[in-house]
Amino acid sequence: MSALALALLVPAEAQLLPPGEAGITMGHVHLNVRDVEAHKKFWVEQFGATVLQRDRVTGVKLPGMLILFRRQEPGGGTEGTIMDHVGLKVRNLAETLERCRAAGIPIQREFTGSEGFPNAYIIGPDDLRVELQQDTSLSVPATSHHLHFMLGDPLPLRAWYAKTFSFPAGKRGAHLGVDFPGMNLSFQPVKVPSTVGTKGRVLDHIGFEVKNLEAFCQKLESVGVKLDTPYRKVPDLGIAFVSLTDPVGVHIELTEGLDKY
Repeated sequence: MSALALALLVPAEAQLLPPGEAGITMGHVHLNVRDVEAHKKFWVEQFGATVLQRDRVTGVKLPGMLILFRRQEPGGGTEGTIMDHVGLKVRNLAETLERCRAAGIPIQREFTGSEGFPNAYIIGPDDLRVELQQDTSLSVPATSHHLHFMLGDPLPLRAWYAKTFSFPAGKRGAHLGVDFPGMNLSFQPVKVPSTVGTKGRVLDHIGFEVKNLEAFCQKLESVGVKLDTPYRKVPDLGIAFVSLTDPVGVHIELTEGLDKY
């Protein structure tokens, strides 16, 4: 059965996970793309994503996160930025890579990941780097897994995410990390770190879905966290949002209402 057919069979599972104790779950990654249809094809045919087209919001859904598209010339790929790649779990890595090769998608490297499972890097449209990790227990073709930061000293940034969002700090294999529903944030030290943030690149920003967002924003400001844009509601979309930037230049959007999409 094709990935597209599989996608049509599992739409109910392509949704955000319930929030954790902090009232937060993974929301979305927002991509700047040259060709929206090429990205839809990539996510649907390779990973069984379902297409999201609602009002002014365009993207696809995977279990655990949304991938949203903005038609805009990206300033570059993910490699060479602080956020090096997006990580997915796939049910069968060999079959996924076979589909990718047949579609002409570059396979950058196959290897055993830090958690001991078969992994691979592929390069999607607009030089979006995606890491795949096999998980044979999945009931769907693919799910959200991790977002990977590469920087000189990962400890302060992990501490910032843990404190700011009340994410439990730990490790994912060899990598320092924090966890929350739908996502792990992995922090890896590198000898020659990038200073390039995400805004304007193919992966423009990451998004967390927050329960009682307005109150959460007030809490952030009370402890000195600077917001790039103030809390705002968009009634016709049923969404409220606010944006901020982490200490190393990764752009973050906090939303309330995307869990209904």
